[in-house]
Amino acid sequence: MSAQTSIGVISDTHGLVRPEAVAALRGSDLIVHAGDVGHPAVLEALRAVAPVVAVRGNNDHGAWAEELSATEVVERAGVLLYVLHDLAELDIDLKAAGFHAVIAGHSHQPKLERREGVLYLNPGSAGPRRFKLPVALARVRVHAAGIDAELVELEV
Repeated sequence: MSAQTSIGVISDTHGLVRPEAVAALRGSDLIVHAGDVGHPAVLEALRAVAPVVAVRGNNDHGAWAEELSATEVVERAGVLLYVLHDLAELDIDLKAAGFHAVIAGHSHQPKLERREGVLYLNPGSAGPRRFKLPVALARVRVHAAGIDAELVELEV
């Protein structure tokens, strides 16, 4: 087992793969896309950087999107991450279920906080700018001491 696993987290691309996002995700061991992918070409571009786990967002439609689950569980080095698109649809007790973090998109608002020892992460949107919200993604590090994350605002 490596000392650390780096997970790039992206959401709400809505069909747009920004070169700044790809550059920021380089070096990731895994990329998690928290929905509203927008087009299968987005996943292809991300897979050129690292393996991808993606969930279906409310704007993902068509045969390609049907192949994506509404939720995913990612396990790395004993750390469990729960992935879904809209945090409002969370229907489990994360702490009781043993999850260390939940990753969700949908709001386009980057947010990082801990509640009852569980990391809540919204990477924001790396797709088309919405209102005056930043264009952002996140990096998660899983290591022997647990999990930590940072939000990364992209200069676009």
